[in-house]
Amino acid sequence: MPMPAFEEYEPAGDCACQGCTLRRRASASARAIPLRDGGHPAARGARRALVLATAAGVVMGGGGAAAALTAPAAPAAPGAVALDDPGSPQGGRAPLHGPKAPVGKPGAPGAPGAVKRIDRATIVNRAKLWLDAQVPYSMSDYWTDGYRQDCSGYVSMVWNLGTNEWTGSLDRFATKITKEELLPGDMLLFHNPANPTNGSHVVIFGGWVDETHTHYVAYEQTRPTTRKLATPYGYWSNAAKYVPYRFNGVTGGIVPEVPPVAEPPGGAKPGDVTPFPGAAKFAPGAVNDHVAQLGKMLIDRGGYRFYPKGVADRTWSDHDRLATQAFQLAQGWTGADADGVPGEHTWRLLVERQGKDIRPLVEGAPGPGGVRAYPGLSTFRPGKSHEAIAALGRQLVKKGFGKHYTSGPGLRWSEADRRNVEAFQRAQGWRGASADGYPGPETWRRLFA
Repeated sequence: MPMPAFEEYEPAGDCACQGCTLRRRASASARAIPLRDGGHPAARGARRALVLATAAGVVMGGGGAAAALTAPAAPAAPGAVALDDPGSPQGGRAPLHGPKAPVGKPGAPGAPGAVKRIDRATIVNRAKLWLDAQVPYSMSDYWTDGYRQDCSGYVSMVWNLGTNEWTGSLDRFATKITKEELLPGDMLLFHNPANPTNGSHVVIFGGWVDETHTHYVAYEQTRPTTRKLATPYGYWSNAAKYVPYRFNGVTGGIVPEVPPVAEPPGGAKPGDVTPFPGAAKFAPGAVNDHVAQLGKMLIDRGGYRFYPKGVADRTWSDHDRLATQAFQLAQGWTGADADGVPGEHTWRLLVERQGKDIRPLVEGAPGPGGVRAYPGLSTFRPGKSHEAIAALGRQLVKKGFGKHYTSGPGLRWSEADRRNVEAFQRAQGWRGASADGYPGPETWRRLFA
């Protein structure tokens, strides 16, 4: 009989038979760490031994290997994945599109000191990109955006690092935080330095499931595709070894409601920051898009009470001057530095979402517009207590959105508050980040209108 041709055998990704399952595990182990990155040379030999054993079974016409190859495979359950094990080996550090990227692609892995600024809404929206596309898991393939299709490549993409990192390097781009400090867009990381392929995994924190803080929403890249799932803290396995981190480039609070800002003339490029247009743009009677942009940024930073109509327009007025002055005073500036006219430093802090927010009035008293002053997004965070939270709850009940309260609204922010706010936001026709349950300036204005 003719001798069989010995070829590398790659098990089908969707075959559930025992033979293919064993071969997939051996194949993944052989590819987990290349020799150049410190992988063990025996791993490749083990894979070839498996191929020879399989072929030998075919030649001899019997044995478990032949039976496994000829047995009809049961269809795999769509999306099935073991919840107690990420089962997700990962690749090493690499540039976008991989080590063999064509000339012109970004090169060496990025430096932690060069992180790009990004807000939480953008982080969560980037996490949803692969979720919507159902990107298949792979530690060797790269998606169209250049990021490797494994757990660490996914976090690299979500944080817009510009390079493919791994669980052994992601912590260099972040700062360790506590469980109580976790906010959407942070990460939970477990890196096993003794054996990185044994359990190492990373997920994006999407928020707490409820006020018990025992489960959270995890965005992660795992087999078979990207998923979003309620997950026990810190994970299904090795829970105590997962450490929370915050990306060093994150700006803002909990997925803020940020009004769209008009692009400067000529069109903005990705990563551009609107430059300071000059003080002349904010002179008495000035009418231009920069005045409207300034007003929107000031409202987002707690200056809503200075705008009676709840919106900013293109005409410079006392509303803009007073809001600007309040922001300058919040930075601790005095005299000519807090004259209400934005200079280059004021503009930069607003555009880059840095510095301190405008201080709320005592007890959230009504502002010049006759509407109770918006106290700022930081007031509505887990564990926070404030009179404005109780006032928010009372207004929700008044408007008919208090069904999640079991004992009435109180001073302490709770999951019931968030769910009631979310119901109100959805009633406005908002979806996604605009209906996340955290009241921004527009939510506040409509509630108290």
